[in-house]
Formats: sequence, C-alpha cells, structure tokens
Amino acid sequence: MGLAFAHALPEDDFDMDKFVIRGGNPLLGTIRVSGAKNAALPAMAAALLTDEPVILENIPQVRDIETTRKLLAAMGAEVELGYGRAQHRTTLCCRNLASPEASYELVKTMRASTLVLGPLVARCGRARVSLPGGCAIGARPIDLHIKGLESLGATIVQDHGYVEASAKRLKGAEIVFDKITVTGTEDLLMAAALAEGETVMQNCAREPEVADLADLLNKMGARIEGAGTSTIRIKGVEKLHGAKHRIIPDRIEAATFILAGALTGGDINVAGCDPHHLDALLQKLKEVGVKTTHTKESIRVMGDNPLKASDVVTEEYPGFPTDVQAQYMALATQADGTSIITENIFENRFMHAQELVRMGANIKIEGRRAIVRGKAPLSGAAVLASDLRASASLVLAALVADGETIIDRVYHIDRGYENIEEKLRGVGAQIRRLGEILPKKAAGA
Repeated sequence: MGLAFAHALPEDDFDMDKFVIRGGNPLLGTIRVSGAKNAALPAMAAALLTDEPVILENIPQVRDIETTRKLLAAMGAEVELGYGRAQHRTTLCCRNLASPEASYELVKTMRASTLVLGPLVARCGRARVSLPGGCAIGARPIDLHIKGLESLGATIVQDHGYVEASAKRLKGAEIVFDKITVTGTEDLLMAAALAEGETVMQNCAREPEVADLADLLNKMGARIEGAGTSTIRIKGVEKLHGAKHRIIPDRIEAATFILAGALTGGDINVAGCDPHHLDALLQKLKEVGVKTTHTKESIRVMGDNPLKASDVVTEEYPGFPTDVQAQYMALATQADGTSIITENIFENRFMHAQELVRMGANIKIEGRRAIVRGKAPLSGAAVLASDLRASASLVLAALVADGETIIDRVYHIDRGYENIEEKLRGVGAQIRRLGEILPKKAAGA
C-alpha cells in the first residue's frame, strides 16, 4: 500500500497542467467518442508478430498510445503517424526488431507495457521487459502472464526489475487462468497465435477489447475461436501477415460522458459508441432514474429526472466496470439516499473519495466499500488527480460544484482521454487547461 504513489509522478518538470472548471452548466449537444485506448494498445503490440505493415484506424491520441509508439520504435519498429484527416491512423512495421526489450524508462508510466512480452517471445524467441508502472490503484500482478508463458514452454527469469523470457518456439498448451485478467488473456492470445499446435485458454477475460484483438489477429492469419467468451481456442500458425483494422470505440470514455450528461441534468448525444458494450451501466442508470435512448452507435442521455441512490458492485465484463466506479461515485454524491459502492477488482481504488470529500461529498470508506450519502452540495476546491479514472470523477464532480475547481496532475487524464476539455467545452462545460510556464527549478529560484 505504501508504494501506491510510486508511479504517480509526472514525466518531467513541465508536466504539471491543471484544469480549471466552473460548475453549474447542464451539458447540451453531441459529444463524440474516440477509439478505445485499451483496444489500441494490444493491437499495437500485435504488430510485433509480423514483418509486414499493420494499419490501425481510430487510434486515440492519448499519452499511453504515444508511450507505446516510442516503445515499439525503440525496438526497431517503423512507426508512421497519420496527419490531417488521417491523424487517427497509424502504420506499424516491425520488419527488423533489433532490440526485443522494453526498458523501465519507457514502461514506468504504463501498465499495458507487459503486452509486448508474449508477442516478442513468439516472434523473436526472447524478450526482456521491465516490470510496469501505470495507475496507483493497487497490485496488478504479472505472474499470470509468466505462468501462462511457462505453460507454452518459455523459460522465464526475473532479475533487477526485468522479466526475461526465451523459447526456441512456443508450444500449444492448456492454460487455466487462476483469476480473470484482461492483459494476461491478450498477451497469451498473441503468444499462442504463433505457437506450435493448439492452445486452449480457460477463464479468459470477456471484454470487448479482447474480442477486438482476436479480430485483428484473425485478419493477420491467426486461427482463433471463442474470443469474448471464457474459453478461447487458438490453432498456432507458422507466420502472420499484415492487416488493416479499425479500433472499437472507447466504452469507458462513452460511460464518462453519459454520466456527465446525467449528473449535470443535461441532454447530450454520445456519438460513435457501441451501446452493447455499456449494458451494465445503462441498466444501472435506469435504476437511478436517468432516461436514455440509443441507436446502433449512439446513446442519448436526458438528465431531467431527480437522481435516486443505487448500489454498485464492480465485476469483470459484462458486469459493472471498475473503470467507471469513480465516475459513478461522483454521480452518487448527487443522488437522493445512500449508495454503497463495492470495488471487487482493485484493492486501492478509492483514492478519489478523499478528494470528493474536499469538495463537500459525504463518503465513508470501509475496506472495499464506499458508503456515499447524497444529496451533498459540492463546492469548488483545489483537488489532486491520483489516477486516470479518479481524474475523470473529479472533472464530473467539478461540473456540478458551486464555484471554481482546480484539478492538479491532469497528466493522468491525458493517458486515457483525448482532448477531454475540448470535447466537454463543445457541449457547454466551462473548463480550461492551465500549464505551468516554468520548470520547478526556475519557479523556485
């Protein structure tokens, strides 16, 4: 627990942007969702499996994507970025992987860096990957990745904060995950695609991002069945080829905007999303009293009813997502009655609660439960973002708070939301970004 903030540090002295938000405006209009960061990251790692170009469309322009581009380039990949109208497209060609290594400098800010482990061993026969950083939300052990790769015949050594894996060629195996893991499922799915023989993986993550990765791999020539269910079968192939693939919409970003519309009593159309990926949230909003309608790729939120308290328990997909728990907590502060929020996925994911309390929320933490008593009047305050989704909850709370809220360390939000302040401004939010002009040394001189 004491190490929770070890990676919650800015990448450099200039990286201390703040958001200034004045609450009180209902959000009105249309807001468009970007591609899913959590689908784009494994898709980029999948490019390591072939020496031919992989073209990815609908890539969000967020910091984690930029980190992954740098990571692949450092290994010898050619990374071409789209410009102008094609700015959300990237072409990756991993013809020559001179250095199958992910250094600490490149992965310290990002949990998803472990996704390169499986593809590198499968393609190059070896990999050296630093143990990752990412959000300060508790342990996310890499041991499930390691156990799975060992089942496929890899030799693994952990030394000086690095995982080193090697194998002449991976061999198909039966893998049963002790615990559902999204990145573990994705990592081993990629490794097994080039393994000799058949791999059957049980107790797999069922997230849409896993199915999206399998879709890309199958376009590249893999033979995968069952992605999106708890049992996935992979028949290994000798070689994969290039492909073109469009990343699915970001369901967590969509959920954040849906909750923002409901919370502010607004009327917004969240466009470019997949309502099927948001069933658990939409069901919950019905209980809370929020009206929604949807088409094939948009959700309209009408926040004109009073909000009613409702309990939430986070679960693996298709349950209520842990990545929406913080944003829902912001909503619960404004609902009539008491909501109990139980966090089952990560043990350290209530760090936003103390910041919401600074704004006037009535929240009590008891272990894995947060007891939120509404309806608490929120007022603007200076608050600190501790992780990616916590930052989003503070933005939502600030939109309904009386007066001005200053949110510090918004580099967390930049890891997963593309131009969030511009998108929110487009539907009537009073939000602006402030950057510190001087590096800390000069400022303190």
